Amino acid sequence: MSIILFLIMGGIIGWLAGMILGKDIPGGIIGNIIAGIVGAWLGSLLLGNWGPEIWGVYIIPALIGALVLVFVLSLILGSMRKGRRRA
Repeated sequence: MSIILFLIMGGIIGWLAGMILGKDIPGGIIGNIIAGIVGAWLGSLLLGNWGPEIWGVYIIPALIGALVLVFVLSLILGSMRKGRRRA
């Protein structure tokens, strides 16, 4: 049950990161979940575990990590799309 809750929280955090930045996350809801989970891992790795915790996910570091991940992914994928249009 905790894995399902972790996936739900990852999806919510990934969705929030996309909404805050106004960027599209590739892959729809699966992309949201992956961005949230990887962002939570990245945030806890870089910032530690602090702030409010819901279902085993520390919200503030996870959101910051997801924001960074979504921003970097949108830059990389955006430049790849522009490169394809030119060719």
